[in-house]
Amino acid sequence: MTRLAELLAESTAHHKHLCPRQVLGVRMGMYAAELLSLQLPQSDKRLLTFVETDGCFADGVSVATGCYLGRRTMRLIDYGKVAGTFVDTETIQAVRIAPHALSRERACELKPLAKSRWHAQLEAYQEMPFDQLLHAKFVRVTLDVEAIISRPGMRVLCEHCDEEIINQREVIMGNKTLCRSCADGAYYTGL
Repeated sequence: MTRLAELLAESTAHHKHLCPRQVLGVRMGMYAAELLSLQLPQSDKRLLTFVETDGCFADGVSVATGCYLGRRTMRLIDYGKVAGTFVDTETIQAVRIAPHALSRERACELKPLAKSRWHAQLEAYQEMPFDQLLHAKFVRVTLDVEAIISRPGMRVLCEHCDEEIINQREVIMGNKTLCRSCADGAYYTGL
């Protein structure tokens, strides 16, 4: 079984099916490993990945890279794009990878007898060379990578809501320590 087949089988087990976006996620993770000269999936926390959408795609990226939200090595920046930025936290070298603009068209050309466009993408994305399937460019991440990683074990209480804040995510306003939702407004309101 090839490495791609192993990763796709693992992604299928996590997600209960296999779809083209999972294949894209796995292939992006594999391409990032090649471009950054890293052994992936990782067992440490050297790679930090920003995904630009959630769902199937993010599951594929996780399986290929070893980056997960729960391990604090993946962040969702929800742009609604099937794209990811992969950051080597030791060198701060980063590469952003997205599907090539012609990848869907190329998939249909490569698999003209597939049952549907979806099936053509599912099959072709597994076979297409990286340069035909994906577009990669080295970038500089403008977010503070050290602040994102922070230091585990850091805990304080919000002086407004009394909830615990971990990973140095507190905000100091005047002489008060606040959580971000108390300082900036929350994504929810009380009933």
